[in-house]
Amino acid sequence: MGSALLWISTMALFTVSVAATVHKVGDSAGWTTLIPVDYAKWASSKQFHVGDSLLFKYNTEFHNVLQVTQEQFKSCNSSSPVASYNSGADSIVLKRPGTFYYLCGFPGHCQVGQKVEVKVTAGSSSALIGPASGPGPSPSPSPMGPSGSAPAPSAASTISFFFSVICVPVVTLLYCVCV
Repeated sequence: MGSALLWISTMALFTVSVAATVHKVGDSAGWTTLIPVDYAKWASSKQFHVGDSLLFKYNTEFHNVLQVTQEQFKSCNSSSPVASYNSGADSIVLKRPGTFYYLCGFPGHCQVGQKVEVKVTAGSSSALIGPASGPGPSPSPSPMGPSGSAPAPSAASTISFFFSVICVPVVTLLYCVCV
């Protein structure tokens, strides 16, 4: 009986680990002004869910990532960001539903379009991960922000759906019937 519960728990944890999607901001171009990227169009083509991550890849000599308020986003005001990142490979976990705003704080970059608005929904990932306190790490008192990890496999959502909707309930039902 104990080993069956352990197996079910392991499958549930596996489901949580593959449920999140990593979205590389700007896709192959990344976070840049050298290649014209329509970040609004990029964001509108994606679905962002609680538990997903934004991966900002960029050259630290020319760019950074600042999370700002809606008002700061509209006016390209980078003077007092909510959070600041500058590792060149920043992974920001989307911890709650809402709209979040990011821009490059280098002079003139936001004005030429290096900014992105991300609308996060409480999708299937949030039911598995649970509620959280914010869109990412707490603001850093220094300009250094946390760096990220490699993107997750692109089939993560399909695998998560398969395990959470089919495998886990079937195994749980079989366990209940057999015991």
